[in-house]
Amino acid sequence: MTAQPAAESSARKEPTVLWERAESGVVTITLNRPHRGNGVVPELVTEFLGILDELEPDRGVRAVVLTGAGKQFSAGADLVEFEHHLTHELNRTHEPYNARILLPLTQRIANSRLVFVAAVNGAATAGGLDLALACDLRIASDRARLGETYINVGMAPGNGGSWFLPRLVGSGVAAELALTGDIIDAQRALEIGLVGRVVPHEEVLPAARELAGRIAAKPWRAVEATKQALQASWQLDLGAAMKASYWTTMSLQHTDDVLEAVRARLEKREPVFNRDLGAR
Repeated sequence: MTAQPAAESSARKEPTVLWERAESGVVTITLNRPHRGNGVVPELVTEFLGILDELEPDRGVRAVVLTGAGKQFSAGADLVEFEHHLTHELNRTHEPYNARILLPLTQRIANSRLVFVAAVNGAATAGGLDLALACDLRIASDRARLGETYINVGMAPGNGGSWFLPRLVGSGVAAELALTGDIIDAQRALEIGLVGRVVPHEEVLPAARELAGRIAAKPWRAVEATKQALQASWQLDLGAAMKASYWTTMSLQHTDDVLEAVRARLEKREPVFNRDLGAR
């Protein structure tokens, strides 16, 4: 299916974000500023959030693949716009550039009911890396380069990196990445747990879509509950997490999908999930 621009920007010649339905339950969202390394500008955030406003209420959509057009995933904040902000806006607004740009988008991705799979097709640095970290899963091209590079421009991680990194790679490795601003290759990112898989460059998008498709085919209530439980566990001790899971398990056992799964196992057949969603 042909990629579609966000509704808010349908009249714009070059939309900054594209989206398309890849298969049942899966949508691919593509950052579309390849001439600027898919750097984030206000228009991109507005369009991206508009797409999520449309997709999140649609139960026929259960997983999203996020990638970048061209050779990069995202360079983070667009430096041309950033320089303009520092020169012309900062003394007036007294707000950092990311206060109205990347922060809302990073939080929206992390808190969305949708499962996000980042297909890191090239460089992902600073805020661009943070967008990938906000996703639930990450598959990297063997050409990908990743770095928490804020410190190289006199900044500290500003869009969730200081929260995501230690939880993914441990405090020591996170400190090394953030304090040096080093850019690492895909294999090193795999070794430290920053990405879950590295594939040949031409396979990164198909691999991400295949993974997203397998997740979208699972019982939708269980997928959403699992995402919530995994995120909550980062902030709860074992006892609190177990208590929360008790009531989650209780509510899920009332769903048709659990009974269908048990019966399918007993009858030695494949289960048919999400019947309440119809054929979407």
